[in-house]
Amino acid sequence: MLKVFEPYILTFIPIFVAVDSIGNIPVFISLVEGLNKKQRHKIIVDSVSTATMLAVLFMFIGKWVLRFIGITMYDFQVAGGILLLVIATRLLLPGSSKMLLANSHDKGIGVFPLGTPLITGPAVLTTTLMMLDSFGVAATFVSLVLNMLIAWLTMAKADIILKLIGSSGSRAFSKIMYILLAAIAVMMMRRGIMGIFIK
Repeated sequence: MLKVFEPYILTFIPIFVAVDSIGNIPVFISLVEGLNKKQRHKIIVDSVSTATMLAVLFMFIGKWVLRFIGITMYDFQVAGGILLLVIATRLLLPGSSKMLLANSHDKGIGVFPLGTPLITGPAVLTTTLMMLDSFGVAATFVSLVLNMLIAWLTMAKADIILKLIGSSGSRAFSKIMYILLAAIAVMMMRRGIMGIFIK
């Protein structure tokens, strides 16, 4: 019975780490500070719909784009792993923060920076394509949609969640997620390098 759910669990976790819904809470709160409930709702809808459309589009055309320009999945695994490792390392270093992106109260903040790159950025795009290659369309799509629903829920209840775990708790949770992301990056590079030499 558990075997049926295994692909869904194995795709859900890396995408959850890449989306980093909990870590995005302080950024979201700083961006929507001073806005009323209706404005906040619109920003949440804009950000989640943008992030979902971008991720799903890349999921279905990403491989075709790579094939068109002559890049194999092994090449993408190595390059994607390196990119994820760089992203994770930068986010783990002191003074590096997504807050750098959150310096605007522009009307389009639901699309940028919230929708992309905060929710769906390079890490999500790369991870999604890797999960698609390893576990198939169904598991990847379901995991992606579930993670976008979690992103929506965490932003909708951001004030409550932040009160419960505190800003320090949110940062600590994010650091743990970034370490997991770095480990996933190493795994991707290992698989890519092995694939290049074994084929």
